[in-house]
Amino acid sequence: MDTTVPAPDAQPVLPRAEWVKTLPQTIVASCVLFLDAEDRILLLRYAEGQPGAGLWGLPGGMLDHGEDPVGAACREVCEETGIVLDRPPRFLGYDHRADVKGTGPVIDFYFYGGRLPAPLSVRRSAEHDDDGLFALADLGSTELTPRLPALTALHTAALTGTVVCLREGLPR
Repeated sequence: MDTTVPAPDAQPVLPRAEWVKTLPQTIVASCVLFLDAEDRILLLRYAEGQPGAGLWGLPGGMLDHGEDPVGAACREVCEETGIVLDRPPRFLGYDHRADVKGTGPVIDFYFYGGRLPAPLSVRRSAEHDDDGLFALADLGSTELTPRLPALTALHTAALTGTVVCLREGLPR
């Protein structure tokens, strides 16, 4: 026999479609880390007029409606660098940031795109005005979109075949 008594001030259960509308919205993005033969990272600099103008970051961007993180990674790399991946990139990890510039939570998925051929030829989109290969040791004073500890952890994960979980750009 059920002896539970509903609380007099209990809120009615919302239908699923209505309940989903009450959940926080999260921006999801995919980024790809590439290394050259010297273990330097490919970074792109955001052009004037872009969010993050002057900052350096990995190729990548937000998912389109209905797109999965791997598909977004491949599309963004091609759009931003002209590099076409010949196989799906390997998952490196994720970063959860609670609030980015007042827009709410963001989850970034990170992938390893492999070794870049030499010489490197990058066909930048209008979103970026420069590209370069950087050793971690040379990034101390560089203005970055991912924090240096995040890039360091992702670099290590790419080299060791491991996965990294980040929170606010820091390894956990």
